[in-house]
Amino acid sequence: MSSPSAESARPRPTVAVVGAGAAGALVAVQLCEGAARRRIPLDLILVDPAPEAGRGTAYATEFPEHRLNVPVGGMSCYPDDPGHFRRWLCRHGEPTVTAADFASRYRYGSYLADTLGRAIITAHGTVSVRRLRTRATGCADAPGGRLQLTLADGGTVTADHVVLATGPAAGRSGWAPADLVASDRFVPRPWTPGALDAVGESDDVLLVGTGLTAVDLALVLDRPGRTVHAVSRGGLLPQPHAVAPLPAVPPPPGLAGLPFHRLRRELQRHFAATRRAHGDWRPALDGLRPEIVRLWQGLTDDERAEFLGRDATPWNVHRHRMAPSTAETVARARAARRLRVHAGRVASAAPHEDGGLTVSLADGRELRVAWVVDCTGPGLRADAGGDPLWSGLLSDGLAAPGPLGVGVATDGGRLLDAQGCLERPLFTLGAPRRGELWETTAMPEIRQQAKEIAEAVLAPLAGAPRSVRRRPTDQFGLPLSTHAAAAASFRCGLARVITVRAKAAASFARATELDPGFALGHAALALLGHECGADVDVARELADAQRSVRERGDERERSFVDVVTRRIREHEAPAGAAGDGDTALVEHLDRYPADALALGIAVPTIAFSGVADLDGTLALGLVERTASSYEGHWFHTSLLSFVRQEQGRIEEAGELARAALAAQPASGHAVHALAHVHYESGEHRTGRDWLDGWIGGQGRGAVHRAHFSWHVALHELALDDSAAVRRRWFAQLAPGQVNGVRALVDSGSLLWRARMSQNWTGRVPVDGVLDAVARDLVERPSTAFTALHSAVALAAAGDLPALRRLRTHAAGADPVQREVVVPLCTALEAVLHEEWATAVRELRGLLPSLRRVGGSAAQREVVEETLLYALVEAGHSDTARHLLEQRLDRRASPLDRRRLAGLSL
Repeated sequence: MSSPSAESARPRPTVAVVGAGAAGALVAVQLCEGAARRRIPLDLILVDPAPEAGRGTAYATEFPEHRLNVPVGGMSCYPDDPGHFRRWLCRHGEPTVTAADFASRYRYGSYLADTLGRAIITAHGTVSVRRLRTRATGCADAPGGRLQLTLADGGTVTADHVVLATGPAAGRSGWAPADLVASDRFVPRPWTPGALDAVGESDDVLLVGTGLTAVDLALVLDRPGRTVHAVSRGGLLPQPHAVAPLPAVPPPPGLAGLPFHRLRRELQRHFAATRRAHGDWRPALDGLRPEIVRLWQGLTDDERAEFLGRDATPWNVHRHRMAPSTAETVARARAARRLRVHAGRVASAAPHEDGGLTVSLADGRELRVAWVVDCTGPGLRADAGGDPLWSGLLSDGLAAPGPLGVGVATDGGRLLDAQGCLERPLFTLGAPRRGELWETTAMPEIRQQAKEIAEAVLAPLAGAPRSVRRRPTDQFGLPLSTHAAAAASFRCGLARVITVRAKAAASFARATELDPGFALGHAALALLGHECGADVDVARELADAQRSVRERGDERERSFVDVVTRRIREHEAPAGAAGDGDTALVEHLDRYPADALALGIAVPTIAFSGVADLDGTLALGLVERTASSYEGHWFHTSLLSFVRQEQGRIEEAGELARAALAAQPASGHAVHALAHVHYESGEHRTGRDWLDGWIGGQGRGAVHRAHFSWHVALHELALDDSAAVRRRWFAQLAPGQVNGVRALVDSGSLLWRARMSQNWTGRVPVDGVLDAVARDLVERPSTAFTALHSAVALAAAGDLPALRRLRTHAAGADPVQREVVVPLCTALEAVLHEEWATAVRELRGLLPSLRRVGGSAAQREVVEETLLYALVEAGHSDTARHLLEQRLDRRASPLDRRRLAGLSL
């Protein structure tokens, strides 16, 4: 057994990534984040001469017309988080960007660099990262099964693992005649810095090649007074992406294993059928993409050679497309004859007396140009451009050529040597794997390969499980799969959640900074961002939670992450789609009743939306079933108090709330329950004064303070104190004080209730409330509870078109919206039109189903207030009197007494 000192003296493993372009950056991101999550100490060395990691050749261009040739939605760094790049653009100056847009390549380079920088910061303390601004020129075996890189600056790097992320091999100008190669007017590598500086403003240029490289150069060189020629054997430019792309159409089954001639024929039929059905061939190719690797690997070498000789060019033309804006620019240049495309082959070149070149094509045509630029793209062989690193690996037998000599041979990205063995910790990804995969150079493939390589590198470094240590726990004794410091931050966040205090998200974020692999911390952040509007990248945190819990999480933590995942995805699903988030949450609590965060989610009090409680017993049942796990803890007592007042057991609810507050005066759940107790008991002055005092004292650090202010305003309404209601609204509930869904639920509903009770005369200031809420939330809400309050706010604003749009949305949404919100919208429209009979009929009809909306009885009472107003306006005095008498029997209210007296006049 090794001693502790020997353990600590063991050197940290070193991973060297050669190349810091897109592929290298993605490998580094996955290594940093994976090592940080697993707490694997690591030295990471990036070897690349470029001034900035993440850009490489493709993303270093600053020319704004150089766009990605894949939409934003396909360019995320993370295979399990496709929206990551779009969200990054939204946060960095492009808030309206969509997944279908085509971003500039320079912006994408910035995204890669920023993502890598954040990953390095996340891993600080676990992973040390060094950049070596030089090239690797060789790789050889080193003692102990390690590898040694030779560097162009004379140095060396010895590493436990090496990842070759070198990108596509530079092409050789084998097509170029000797007299052209010898000319100083020939540009063999156009992206080398300064390669085109000598090109004059009016110099005509010949681009050899008509693929995406030629398109990029044509955009750079295009200007009035210059003709840019482009020549290739087929004379075919890349096809454009569709401006409005259609969904992918999957290929017919049974293609794998077909002889190549039959496979070609079946695919031609598939493309033709798709074009006939949809008017476009692109959906067929997009649907084929997931099958390309499998189909390619099912071909023999002879069949692959036939494809390369006959089909590769048309395939590339259709597979690797131009962004629509790029295609439009190219079309304008061609229409103006500034860009001319030729089919042919360069046969010779001779200097012209004016200093330019006369280029002869094989068919006898001649082109007089000042410059010739090689745009034929990368070579297929790994050592095609004469790279000494790959040439040395192949000649020394540490690597072997791939099928047909294309790329290199690998097994899941690990290089096979000349004997077909996997003896070395040497990996590659992207273009060098083209011979075995064919489809391997686009971001969706590279990011997946980067993740797989990082997993292969880190798995053995994790080592055997350490001796079992006692894990830290939360406040309720549940183990946490993290270290003590991160657990302390998590406990702080949990304490803030269960007391309904502010800055819970900051505490959970601190926990994940201390331990990036702490799944519960990421899940809690995703939950707060999704349900409470915390400033959190919900999709990113959810993806981190899912990855982390797979690598390090117990059964309870896996179950909780699954619950959060289901709730988030359920709310993101189309309106009306069935979900199982509530079922998963209830089952989780049945297994782990002491999970306070899960219980807080389930009980719809003030912080979370809760489970869909259709009959009023589900939340109560959860609270009662979990009681034995809390042994009278103030948190559980607070929740029990809330459900008791919903049951109408007001006296018992008050006793429970006061007991909880005696143990924890900051308990927001107990304060909330007691606010309802005071209101339902008719203790309006006591409730107003007590709650107002709490807001100014213990409540200063509470979240949802607007809702507590709303409760005070309800007391002031019941006391028939119009001036107090106005002061309260402007001081604590007006836009600027309250935003988002709270503005809709609290501020908007208060204005409508004040108007219905004639405590607010004239136009109510509701427009600012609607401006403080996202329009989608107002007109296309995901829950019936939000929809009810949207309808009320829109009625207060008199916005009939929006109210009708909300009704249309609700008619196609879940059953509760269809059965409650649709008639409510009809009733409110009738109120605005002063069609009182219709308003009364619709409002009375929906009252029996109103509880299904959720929320509290005090919140749902806004509908009863509207009915009372409509009854009076309709002249139904007897019915209105009966309703008021019922309310006064239930609780005292100066407002209701005044209204009842008015009916007797």
